[in-house]
Amino acid sequence: MSSIDVDTGTVRVERTFDAPADAVFDAWTNPEVLKRWWKADPAHEVTIAALDLRVGGGYRLEMRVPDRDDMVVYGTYREISRPERLVYSWAWEGTGPYANHESEVAVTFREQEPGRTTVVIEHAGLLDETSRANHARGWNGVLDSFARSGVAAAR
Repeated sequence: MSSIDVDTGTVRVERTFDAPADAVFDAWTNPEVLKRWWKADPAHEVTIAALDLRVGGGYRLEMRVPDRDDMVVYGTYREISRPERLVYSWAWEGTGPYANHESEVAVTFREQEPGRTTVVIEHAGLLDETSRANHARGWNGVLDSFARSGVAAAR
């Protein structure tokens, strides 16, 4: 499920997984595990996942995308509350209208019942309708990939 709030430049995506919150949180914060599932499209591949998981620490994800230049997103962790919440800045490296524009991502992990966790992603500060639509599609693809991967269940 996703929604776009045009007035605030925010995309909100929500999905529930059959896994405990700590396992889902760990899959989002372990670079080797993240590389296995972080992709907006099945054809994408994360080639580098560098995470300094502390408030003020940075992250960098490099993705190989067929028939395009590699994509790089980077940012800084602003809040880390295991296993409930991550907040971090978000910017695309490169050139073009969205390059190096900083927005903010908040990911909440809510264990609704034992072993069942709802992930809510709120991506705020996106510049225009095209950016919001692209990020909504991307976040839904990432959650689809997470569901297919089984990494949270595999721990």
